[in-house]
Amino acid sequence: MAGGKKALLTISPCTVNNGKINVDSSKKTFEAMINPAGYEHTYQLSYSKKRVLGQPGTETKYNASDPEKIVLKELIFDGTGVVKPANKSANSTPVSVKNQIELLKNVVYTYVGDEHEAPIVQLKWGSFLFYGRVESLKFDYTLFKPNGEPLRAKVTLTFIEYQSSEEISKEAEQSSPDLTHIVEVKAGDTLPLLCYQIYRDCSYYTDVARINNLTNFRNLKPGIKLQFPPLN
Repeated sequence: MAGGKKALLTISPCTVNNGKINVDSSKKTFEAMINPAGYEHTYQLSYSKKRVLGQPGTETKYNASDPEKIVLKELIFDGTGVVKPANKSANSTPVSVKNQIELLKNVVYTYVGDEHEAPIVQLKWGSFLFYGRVESLKFDYTLFKPNGEPLRAKVTLTFIEYQSSEEISKEAEQSSPDLTHIVEVKAGDTLPLLCYQIYRDCSYYTDVARINNLTNFRNLKPGIKLQFPPLN
């Protein structure tokens, strides 16, 4: 990296306590010998489509924000000795591709019996930080010894974002239309606008007006508080 020491990708096992994710220092961390060629970071939203009888199209409404995904491309494992790991001396014996793969699998893939789930890991590469679980690993072996033992492999890993139940609940309280919201009216607010912000559908304004006993919903007074409950 320009202006400093080269940052290598590290993948560290994590624990979750009281909704907080922390690196588990008691377990081995995987450090890349050669950084990946790059990575993809995917954000995705899902929508529900409500078909109305007699209408030619469908109404698309926001349903949920799906977990983010990271794809690490072409992470190189080398067992020829040409590439020296940062934490090894120049005369050290090369680490076999098999052992490198085993370490990676132990960190990201091996089933955690005590927790009954796949490991939660931290991906760190310079300023990039991501917490998730591996979704897939693909090994492409490209160089071999005469006896067939692999000397080089390219690995592609896909990770799916991890959030604790506490984090999910916190986000839901802030944004979900399935929970009751208390909103303080500000100057310029209208009931249809507030309904659109919460439900993504301004047509609910008559229901909200009835729930809040509003007789003149066209003239909302700044400072009053309105309830926006879950509506079907």
